[in-house]
Amino acid sequence: MILEEKRRHSSELVPFSYYKCLIPDYFVCVPLHWHGEFEINYVLEGRAEFLCGEDRFVSAEGDIIIIPPNMLHAIYTHDSYEQRYDTIVFSADMLGASENNRCAAECVRPLISGTLGVNVHITKEHHYYSEIKTTVENIFSCAKGNSPQLDMLLKSELLRLFWLLENSGDIYPESEKRLDFSENLRPAIEYINENFTENITVQQLADIVHLSKSYFMGRFRQAAGVGALEYVVQLRIKKACILLKDSRMTAAEIAFECGFRNLSNFNRQFRKAVDCTPIEYRKINRCERCSEVLGKSTNG
Repeated sequence: MILEEKRRHSSELVPFSYYKCLIPDYFVCVPLHWHGEFEINYVLEGRAEFLCGEDRFVSAEGDIIIIPPNMLHAIYTHDSYEQRYDTIVFSADMLGASENNRCAAECVRPLISGTLGVNVHITKEHHYYSEIKTTVENIFSCAKGNSPQLDMLLKSELLRLFWLLENSGDIYPESEKRLDFSENLRPAIEYINENFTENITVQQLADIVHLSKSYFMGRFRQAAGVGALEYVVQLRIKKACILLKDSRMTAAEIAFECGFRNLSNFNRQFRKAVDCTPIEYRKINRCERCSEVLGKSTNG
Protein backbone atom coordinates (compact mmCIF):
# COMPACT_ATOMS: atom_id res chain seq x y z
CA MET A 1 0.00 0.00 0.00
CA ILE A 2 1.87 3.07 -1.22
CA LEU A 3 -1.01 5.41 -0.40
CA GLU A 4 -0.63 4.44 3.24
CA GLU A 5 2.81 5.93 3.70
CA LYS A 6 5.56 3.36 4.10
CA ARG A 7 7.76 5.96 5.76
CA ARG A 8 7.49 5.76 9.53
CA HIS A 9 7.55 9.21 11.06
CA SER A 10 8.24 7.95 14.57
CA SER A 11 10.14 5.29 16.48
CA GLU A 12 10.07 4.03 20.05
CA LEU A 13 13.05 6.21 20.89
CA VAL A 14 11.92 9.36 19.06
CA PRO A 15 8.14 9.12 18.58
CA PHE A 16 7.79 12.17 16.29
CA SER A 17 9.28 13.88 13.24
CA TYR A 18 9.50 17.60 12.46
CA TYR A 19 9.48 18.99 8.91
CA LYS A 20 10.07 22.47 7.57
CA CYS A 21 7.91 22.73 4.46
CA LEU A 22 7.48 25.05 1.49
CA ILE A 23 4.98 24.37 -1.26
CA PRO A 24 5.42 24.38 -4.26
CA ASP A 25 9.21 24.98 -3.99
CA TYR A 26 10.06 21.86 -1.95
CA PHE A 27 7.40 19.75 -3.69
CA VAL A 28 4.65 20.47 -6.23
CA CYS A 29 1.88 19.11 -4.02
CA VAL A 30 1.22 16.54 -1.32
CA PRO A 31 -0.93 13.92 -3.09
CA LEU A 32 -3.79 12.19 -1.28
CA HIS A 33 -2.50 9.76 1.35
CA TRP A 34 -2.86 8.66 4.96
CA HIS A 35 -0.66 7.42 7.79
CA GLY A 36 -1.09 5.93 11.24
CA GLU A 37 0.24 8.95 13.15
CA PHE A 38 -1.24 12.30 14.14
CA GLU A 39 -0.13 15.35 12.16
CA ILE A 40 -0.15 19.08 12.96
CA ASN A 41 0.56 21.76 10.35
CA TYR A 42 1.18 25.39 11.35
CA VAL A 43 0.98 27.88 8.48
CA LEU A 44 3.68 30.54 8.78
CA GLU A 45 2.86 32.42 5.59
CA GLY A 46 1.05 32.03 2.27
CA ARG A 47 -1.90 29.89 1.24
CA ALA A 48 -2.61 26.38 -0.02
CA GLU A 49 -5.63 24.16 -0.54
CA PHE A 50 -6.08 21.40 2.04
CA LEU A 51 -8.24 18.29 1.72
CA CYS A 52 -8.76 16.49 5.02
CA GLY A 53 -11.42 13.81 4.86
CA GLU A 54 -14.57 15.63 3.80
CA ASP A 55 -13.18 19.04 4.76
CA ARG A 56 -11.83 21.23 1.96
CA PHE A 57 -10.45 24.70 2.62
CA VAL A 58 -7.82 27.28 1.69
CA SER A 59 -5.35 27.98 4.46
CA ALA A 60 -4.11 31.36 5.63
CA GLU A 61 -1.22 32.60 7.75
CA GLY A 62 -1.59 31.46 11.35
CA ASP A 63 -3.91 28.54 10.56
CA ILE A 64 -3.44 25.29 12.46
CA ILE A 65 -4.42 22.04 10.75
CA ILE A 66 -4.79 18.94 12.90
CA ILE A 67 -5.02 15.58 11.12
CA PRO A 68 -5.90 12.43 13.10
CA PRO A 69 -4.53 8.99 12.21
CA ASN A 70 -5.74 7.29 9.02
CA MET A 71 -7.49 10.36 7.62
CA LEU A 72 -7.09 10.80 3.87
CA HIS A 73 -5.48 14.19 3.26
CA ALA A 74 -3.72 16.18 0.56
CA ILE A 75 -2.26 19.66 0.01
CA TYR A 76 -2.36 21.49 -3.33
CA THR A 77 -1.13 24.89 -4.41
CA HIS A 78 -3.73 27.67 -4.47
CA ASP A 79 -3.61 30.11 -7.38
CA SER A 80 -0.07 31.52 -7.52
CA TYR A 81 0.53 31.44 -3.76
CA GLU A 82 3.37 29.72 -1.96
CA GLN A 83 2.90 28.34 1.52
CA ARG A 84 5.57 28.03 4.18
CA TYR A 85 4.59 25.85 7.10
CA ASP A 86 5.88 23.66 9.90
CA THR A 87 4.73 20.05 10.27
CA ILE A 88 5.02 17.58 13.12
CA VAL A 89 3.95 13.96 12.70
CA PHE A 90 3.80 12.00 15.94
CA SER A 91 2.87 8.63 17.36
CA ALA A 92 -0.36 8.30 19.33
CA ASP A 93 1.81 7.03 22.18
CA MET A 94 2.81 10.67 22.73
CA LEU A 95 -0.78 11.07 23.98
CA GLY A 96 -0.63 7.88 26.05
CA ALA A 97 -2.72 5.81 23.63
CA SER A 98 -1.30 2.48 24.81
CA GLU A 99 -1.87 3.20 28.51
CA ASN A 100 -4.58 1.43 30.48
CA ASN A 101 -6.58 4.34 31.86
CA ARG A 102 -9.86 6.12 31.14
CA CYS A 103 -8.18 9.06 29.37
CA ALA A 104 -6.62 6.72 26.81
CA ALA A 105 -9.77 4.62 26.51
CA GLU A 106 -12.29 7.44 26.17
CA CYS A 107 -10.31 10.38 24.74
CA VAL A 108 -7.31 9.16 22.74
CA ARG A 109 -8.02 5.75 21.21
CA PRO A 110 -11.41 6.87 19.79
CA LEU A 111 -9.52 9.54 17.80
CA ILE A 112 -7.41 6.76 16.28
CA SER A 113 -10.36 4.50 15.47
CA GLY A 114 -12.33 7.43 14.04
CA THR A 115 -15.28 7.17 16.40
CA LEU A 116 -14.28 10.63 17.63
CA GLY A 117 -13.64 13.37 15.09
CA VAL A 118 -11.68 16.60 15.42
CA ASN A 119 -12.09 20.04 13.91
CA VAL A 120 -9.10 19.90 11.58
CA HIS A 121 -8.99 23.61 10.70
CA ILE A 122 -8.27 26.09 13.49
CA THR A 123 -8.25 29.75 12.35
CA LYS A 124 -7.65 33.09 14.04
CA GLU A 125 -11.41 33.42 14.52
CA HIS A 126 -11.47 30.46 16.92
CA HIS A 127 -12.43 31.61 20.42
CA TYR A 128 -9.51 29.70 21.97
CA TYR A 129 -7.09 30.62 19.17
CA SER A 130 -4.61 32.51 21.35
CA GLU A 131 -4.20 29.60 23.78
CA ILE A 132 -4.11 27.01 21.00
CA LYS A 133 -1.54 29.04 19.04
CA THR A 134 0.73 29.39 22.08
CA THR A 135 0.50 25.65 22.73
CA VAL A 136 1.23 24.80 19.08
CA GLU A 137 4.23 27.15 19.04
CA ASN A 138 5.52 25.41 22.19
CA ILE A 139 5.03 22.04 20.47
CA PHE A 140 7.15 23.09 17.49
CA SER A 141 9.77 24.70 19.72
CA CYS A 142 10.17 21.38 21.54
CA ALA A 143 10.25 19.40 18.29
CA LYS A 144 12.93 21.65 16.83
CA GLY A 145 14.97 21.47 20.06
CA ASN A 146 14.86 17.67 19.78
CA SER A 147 16.21 16.52 23.14
CA PRO A 148 15.08 13.92 25.71
CA GLN A 149 14.32 16.71 28.18
CA LEU A 150 12.18 18.63 25.69
CA ASP A 151 10.31 15.41 24.85
CA MET A 152 8.77 15.62 28.33
CA LEU A 153 7.48 19.13 27.65
CA LEU A 154 6.38 18.12 24.14
CA LYS A 155 4.15 15.38 25.54
CA SER A 156 2.55 17.75 28.00
CA GLU A 157 1.94 20.40 25.33
CA LEU A 158 0.35 17.84 22.99
CA LEU A 159 -1.96 16.71 25.78
CA ARG A 160 -2.79 20.35 26.54
CA LEU A 161 -3.65 20.96 22.89
CA PHE A 162 -6.11 18.09 22.78
CA TRP A 163 -7.55 19.15 26.13
CA LEU A 164 -8.17 22.62 24.66
CA LEU A 165 -9.84 21.06 21.63
CA GLU A 166 -11.98 18.84 23.85
CA ASN A 167 -12.92 21.76 26.09
CA SER A 168 -13.89 23.96 23.14
CA GLY A 169 -16.11 21.36 21.48
CA ASP A 170 -13.69 20.68 18.62
CA ILE A 171 -13.65 16.96 19.40
CA TYR A 172 -16.98 15.25 18.77
CA PRO A 173 -18.59 11.86 18.00
CA GLU A 174 -18.36 10.91 14.31
CA SER A 175 -21.40 9.78 12.39
CA GLU A 176 -21.35 6.43 10.58
CA LYS A 177 -22.05 8.25 7.30
CA ARG A 178 -18.94 10.39 7.70
CA LEU A 179 -16.84 7.39 8.67
CA ASP A 180 -17.89 5.57 5.50
CA PHE A 181 -17.35 8.61 3.22
CA SER A 182 -14.04 7.60 1.65
CA GLU A 183 -13.51 4.09 3.03
CA ASN A 184 -14.86 2.33 -0.05
CA LEU A 185 -12.55 4.39 -2.28
CA ARG A 186 -9.33 3.35 -0.53
CA PRO A 187 -8.83 0.11 -2.52
CA ALA A 188 -8.98 2.13 -5.76
CA ILE A 189 -6.57 4.75 -4.44
CA GLU A 190 -4.20 2.03 -3.24
CA TYR A 191 -4.34 0.45 -6.70
CA ILE A 192 -3.46 3.78 -8.32
CA ASN A 193 -0.51 4.31 -5.99
CA GLU A 194 0.84 0.84 -6.69
CA ASN A 195 0.32 1.01 -10.47
CA PHE A 196 0.41 4.68 -11.50
CA THR A 197 3.18 4.07 -14.05
CA GLU A 198 0.89 1.63 -15.90
CA ASN A 199 -2.10 2.39 -18.11
CA ILE A 200 -5.10 2.86 -15.78
CA THR A 201 -8.71 3.47 -16.79
CA VAL A 202 -11.57 4.88 -14.73
CA GLN A 203 -13.59 1.75 -15.47
CA GLN A 204 -10.85 -0.41 -13.92
CA LEU A 205 -10.95 1.65 -10.76
CA ALA A 206 -14.75 1.66 -10.57
CA ASP A 207 -14.76 -2.13 -10.90
CA ILE A 208 -12.27 -2.48 -8.02
CA VAL A 209 -14.67 -0.75 -5.62
CA HIS A 210 -17.86 -2.15 -7.22
CA LEU A 211 -19.32 1.21 -8.21
CA SER A 212 -20.68 2.48 -11.49
CA LYS A 213 -18.20 4.51 -13.53
CA SER A 214 -20.15 7.78 -13.22
CA TYR A 215 -20.78 7.40 -9.48
CA PHE A 216 -17.15 6.48 -8.86
CA MET A 217 -15.94 9.56 -10.78
CA GLY A 218 -18.08 11.86 -8.64
CA ARG A 219 -17.14 10.23 -5.36
CA PHE A 220 -13.44 10.24 -6.21
CA ARG A 221 -13.43 13.93 -7.12
CA GLN A 222 -15.33 14.70 -3.92
CA ALA A 223 -12.78 12.79 -1.81
CA ALA A 224 -9.58 13.77 -3.61
CA GLY A 225 -10.39 17.20 -5.01
CA VAL A 226 -9.29 16.04 -8.48
CA GLY A 227 -10.43 13.39 -10.94
CA ALA A 228 -8.93 9.89 -10.78
CA LEU A 229 -6.83 10.33 -13.93
CA GLU A 230 -5.66 13.76 -12.75
CA TYR A 231 -4.53 12.05 -9.56
CA VAL A 232 -2.56 9.52 -11.62
CA VAL A 233 -0.80 12.41 -13.37
CA GLN A 234 0.00 14.04 -10.01
CA LEU A 235 1.79 10.91 -8.83
CA ARG A 236 3.70 10.64 -12.10
CA ILE A 237 4.81 14.27 -11.92
CA LYS A 238 5.85 13.89 -8.29
CA LYS A 239 8.02 10.89 -9.18
CA ALA A 240 9.43 12.79 -12.17
CA CYS A 241 10.46 15.68 -9.91
CA ILE A 242 12.33 13.29 -7.62
CA LEU A 243 14.13 11.67 -10.56
CA LEU A 244 15.00 15.04 -12.10
CA LYS A 245 16.59 16.08 -8.80
CA ASP A 246 18.29 12.84 -7.83
CA SER A 247 19.18 10.95 -11.02
CA ARG A 248 21.13 11.41 -14.23
CA MET A 249 18.33 9.99 -16.37
CA THR A 250 17.32 12.00 -19.43
CA ALA A 251 13.92 13.68 -19.59
CA ALA A 252 12.76 11.06 -22.09
CA GLU A 253 13.90 8.20 -19.83
CA ILE A 254 12.13 9.78 -16.86
CA ALA A 255 8.95 10.29 -18.86
CA PHE A 256 8.70 6.59 -19.70
CA GLU A 257 9.82 5.53 -16.21
CA CYS A 258 6.93 7.54 -14.73
CA GLY A 259 4.28 6.15 -17.06
CA PHE A 260 4.04 8.76 -19.81
CA ARG A 261 3.78 7.23 -23.27
CA ASN A 262 5.39 10.11 -25.17
CA LEU A 263 7.74 12.96 -24.37
CA SER A 264 5.49 15.76 -25.65
CA ASN A 265 2.66 14.76 -23.30
CA PHE A 266 5.14 14.55 -20.40
CA ASN A 267 6.48 18.03 -21.17
CA ARG A 268 2.96 19.45 -21.45
CA GLN A 269 1.71 17.87 -18.21
CA PHE A 270 4.90 18.82 -16.34
CA ARG A 271 4.70 22.46 -17.40
CA LYS A 272 1.02 22.57 -16.43
CA ALA A 273 1.77 21.21 -12.95
CA VAL A 274 5.14 22.83 -12.18
CA ASP A 275 5.05 25.94 -14.39
CA CYS A 276 8.39 25.16 -16.06
CA THR A 277 9.85 22.48 -18.30
CA PRO A 278 11.54 19.36 -16.86
CA ILE A 279 14.95 20.63 -18.02
CA GLU A 280 14.36 24.03 -16.38
CA TYR A 281 13.25 22.28 -13.17
CA ARG A 282 16.44 20.21 -13.13
CA LYS A 283 18.64 23.28 -13.65
CA ILE A 284 16.88 25.25 -10.91
CA ASN A 285 17.20 22.46 -8.36
CA ARG A 286 20.82 21.71 -9.22
CA CYS A 287 21.68 25.41 -8.82
CA GLU A 288 19.94 25.47 -5.43
CA ARG A 289 21.78 22.32 -4.36
CA CYS A 290 25.12 23.77 -5.44
CA SER A 291 24.37 26.93 -3.47
CA GLU A 292 23.58 24.89 -0.37
CA VAL A 293 26.82 22.90 -0.66
CA LEU A 294 28.84 26.07 -1.30
CA GLY A 295 27.19 27.77 1.68
CA LYS A 296 28.03 24.84 3.95
CA SER A 297 31.67 24.75 2.81
CA THR A 298 32.20 28.49 3.27
CA ASN A 299 30.46 28.48 6.67
CA GLY A 300 32.36 25.40 7.81
